[in-house]
Amino acid sequence: MTHNILLIEDELSMRLGVSHSLIASNYDVTSCEDGNEGLAMLSRQNFDLIITDLRLPGLNGMEILSKAREICPETGVIIITGYPEINTAVSAIKKGAFDYLSKPFSNEALLIVVDRYFRYRELQLENDQLRETVRGKSESEHFIGDSSAMKAVFDRLATIAPTDVPVRIQGESGTGKELVASALHNLSQRKDKVYLKINCAAIPENLLESELFGHEKGAFTGAVQAKKGKFEVADGGTIFFDEIGELPLSLQAKLLRVLEEHEITRLGSHKSIKVDVRTIFATAKDLKKAIEERTFREDLFYRINVVPIRLPPLRERGEDISTLAEHFLKIYSAKYGKEGVDISPDAYKSLLAYDYPGNVRELKNAIERAILLSTGSHIHVTHLPSECRKIAEDLPCITEDMPLSEGVMCYERQRILKAIEETKGRKIEAAAKLGISRKVLWKKLKDLDIEC
Repeated sequence: MTHNILLIEDELSMRLGVSHSLIASNYDVTSCEDGNEGLAMLSRQNFDLIITDLRLPGLNGMEILSKAREICPETGVIIITGYPEINTAVSAIKKGAFDYLSKPFSNEALLIVVDRYFRYRELQLENDQLRETVRGKSESEHFIGDSSAMKAVFDRLATIAPTDVPVRIQGESGTGKELVASALHNLSQRKDKVYLKINCAAIPENLLESELFGHEKGAFTGAVQAKKGKFEVADGGTIFFDEIGELPLSLQAKLLRVLEEHEITRLGSHKSIKVDVRTIFATAKDLKKAIEERTFREDLFYRINVVPIRLPPLRERGEDISTLAEHFLKIYSAKYGKEGVDISPDAYKSLLAYDYPGNVRELKNAIERAILLSTGSHIHVTHLPSECRKIAEDLPCITEDMPLSEGVMCYERQRILKAIEETKGRKIEAAAKLGISRKVLWKKLKDLDIEC
């Protein structure tokens, strides 16, 4: 693709020389000799790059920069300046210019700066596309969020996914560590290769070494034939080590050797086998504390901690709860044939007030459960797990400026919900507990729009 450049330079020899060099390097160049003409060009045509002298008839270079930022913020600007004006050019960079060229400059210096800009722009576009891909994939995998904490995670993912560096994902249970690992693989150059998951806490210690590194026939009792380990199987691809903090100390040194030397040795063999595997690690454990307790090797920690990603718990990104709740509501109302179901205001208050020790997984399960239990068009507090219902009982309902009738309804709702919770949904017992008849309770449930 040919890039088009706007050159604004009032000195004829400089304008012709710069234009000739750029055209000879296959750039499409439009030239003009003063700032007003340059601004008119910008208003009529899109340019990939502007090269402008600092001192010009009409608008000067700084004014051109300012106008360009308004009219075409995606267009880069390179400033041409005389030696005494370098401080001004540096100021221009702080205001958004990509770089400056100090007179006199060679054709080679010019082309280097221009080429560097277009390389920078290409990388910037790739990163923007990658970030959108991350967000797109995340939404399909229930890994979504608009909070600043999650945007930071998406940006980190977009930056490191194309690389081969080891990544350590830290996060509580239910925060989406496995989804991050999958995204790192799917957005990498290894996406068409093998992706394996290993739960270090789920495989017995006496089998784990063979699982990772393989074995030769006769290496141990029951080894009736040679077998490749995970590292050999995943050669060229990615291995995700979940619960890396649970890896036995006896295997940590062997894993460290593989990470440093990129080769493995099967059990029962002395032959080294080269492997090319990207490794991703996840844990909910505090590995620094584990190092102090001598249950995790410090040298292995630093080897796997090249790029850490911390997944915030849901309680630290409360603004994402409503987005996630609506997302799960859409999924499960369609799955169970209950389209049109919504979440009542009281239920929303409870969902937003709860701390979610189980994080996104707990919220997802709560919405699925509520959809299954709902019989009408609304999810109410009574359809939520007991932990959320308890929150609803404790939430302040009545305010000083509330009309008396609304305050009475609010109080009645809280008392009825608590009674139904304590009697496990048995309405006759709940009515007795409240000191009213079953008929009156049914009427109040209807009037207060409580489903149970």
